[in-house]
Amino acid sequence: MQRSRHSSWGLLGPGASCAVFLLLAALGCGRPLPVGNPVGEVGTYSNPLKIKLATGALVQNCPDPAIIHGQKPGDNYWYLYCTSNPLTDTDKDASGKFNYHLIPIHKSADLVNWTYEGDAFTSQPSWAKAPQGFWAPDIQYFNDKYYLYYTSSDTQAGGAAIGVATSDSPTGPWTQAPGPVVEPQKAPCCLDAADFRWVFDSNVTTGPDGQRYIYFGSYYGGIAVRKLSADGLSSDKSTQQEIVTADRYEGTFIVKHDNYYYMFVSATNCCNGPLTGYSVFAGRSQSPTGPFVDRDGVSFEPGRVGGTPVLANNGNRWVGTGHNSVFTDVSGQDWIVYHAIDRFDPYRGGTPGGDFPEKRHVLMDPLDWVDGWPTVRGGQRASDGEMPAPAAQQGQAAKYTMQLAQDDVPGAPIASLTDEFNGAALGSQWSWVREPDASSYGVENGALRFSEQEADLWTYLNSASVLTEATPAGNYMVETKVSLDVPATGCCYNYTQAGLVIYGDDDNFIKLTPFSLWYTRQIEFAKEVSPGAEGYPRYGNGVAGPVGENTWLRLAKRTQGDEETYTAYTSIDGTRWSKAGVWTHKLGANAKIGLVAMARVHEHPEFNAHFDYVRVYELK
Repeated sequence: MQRSRHSSWGLLGPGASCAVFLLLAALGCGRPLPVGNPVGEVGTYSNPLKIKLATGALVQNCPDPAIIHGQKPGDNYWYLYCTSNPLTDTDKDASGKFNYHLIPIHKSADLVNWTYEGDAFTSQPSWAKAPQGFWAPDIQYFNDKYYLYYTSSDTQAGGAAIGVATSDSPTGPWTQAPGPVVEPQKAPCCLDAADFRWVFDSNVTTGPDGQRYIYFGSYYGGIAVRKLSADGLSSDKSTQQEIVTADRYEGTFIVKHDNYYYMFVSATNCCNGPLTGYSVFAGRSQSPTGPFVDRDGVSFEPGRVGGTPVLANNGNRWVGTGHNSVFTDVSGQDWIVYHAIDRFDPYRGGTPGGDFPEKRHVLMDPLDWVDGWPTVRGGQRASDGEMPAPAAQQGQAAKYTMQLAQDDVPGAPIASLTDEFNGAALGSQWSWVREPDASSYGVENGALRFSEQEADLWTYLNSASVLTEATPAGNYMVETKVSLDVPATGCCYNYTQAGLVIYGDDDNFIKLTPFSLWYTRQIEFAKEVSPGAEGYPRYGNGVAGPVGENTWLRLAKRTQGDEETYTAYTSIDGTRWSKAGVWTHKLGANAKIGLVAMARVHEHPEFNAHFDYVRVYELK
């Protein structure tokens, strides 16, 4: 649910939201009885989760899902809460405008069959500025009551805030707290730090001493944590700690597992139609207040920001897999619920018009732990077929068994397409698209030096030079090791990047590049496609694991039906690889393997990329 200032990440400005910026028309709806048998054998399910309205129609939107089991004696149901959104394509008022429900609530006995129970709220608290959306619910139970935390996207004081309401029942009625639990605040960073921080996406967890903490924040300003009051209605601003740098993450969800607090966070644009690259990353700490590091030991604080991939596009119909919650079924199996977009049917009413028109379905999959780190479905990620359901009721036995995904590994090297850059000039297989000045590149000291250009390869900006060679027939993997002499910390070297492309033409390619964005250094995994349907995006991106002083990149191409899949892998030591996402494309047999080094504008000294080699392999 990106609200990024990187234009390649969508046309969302600092005031945009992962949910909506539209007028709200909350409906009062009937509450049909929940379906599903509270006892009996565990069955199966398939994504997306089926949520029925009283009419029998299925709910098509449940962004930013939060889940809880009934906590009072005799309540054996599960409850699901979603960001404000229309429920279906036809969920409109008398004037034809979509209804934006103030946190829809759904109910299930078996975690498979759900019914819509109504909305948490029909009005907004006095401190909120109407009309607006309520986003990213977080449901908790303590002090013998339910606490529903949510993002209020605008307030009377200006800026976003975290609100909370309480109830004796998971479906309400809810009593609003007299003021926000986290107030609007100025951004602690950034060039425009006088602006309000994005106080979005709360989550509450409990520390080892019983102290509760509330997490909040998003791209503009980063993520912070504070102590929560004993009554859950306020937080202590004097205890606030910044734990995640700006310009990278949102949607915090904390899971205590073994001796660590695991922080799940989401990155990039939540809502970019079929090119949505939203995905989930993890870090961990032995303290609920951090510092959090990823599997490679990389911090989530400024500079080369960390993050171990947990959930990303995997090449099936689901894209934009992000903003998750985690729950444990009665058998002890962990599960992740999250939203995603069907790339073949991404928009309400089939058209991309309006604000945030994407249909963000709610999905569920097993969450496994491998070598102390979370992974979805053994690394296979989002499912798109029949799966064993969770054990939802006491006495049920789980049927899910983890099967580890098999990552791509290089096979036989293809010598004619491999260049170790050990000579005095480029190999004969290379050619240029828009050859640069001869002084800007050269084979030197066992590497290819490629000076960053004031140029880009993005939608209508097609000025960058691309060094290309042919792709082999069949499936293959290309690998390179690249360094880019941008400082590890500091601002601002925006859009400076260097790395791999699979180049069909200027408007059709796959790109994997370490790049700079404001105060961060990240790895972008992008796709551009053109021409597309009217109003559809041309460019979409995800991000990958951390950047190092040297960064190793791999792209694995496979033919799958009538399209190709491109899977990204990254490493900061050349030994341990992290799988990012998968983009599909139709680049064809004439696609080229390419290298780029570019920046949109020169607001800084010229930097140099150094490629140690390009190696091409058959795929095992």
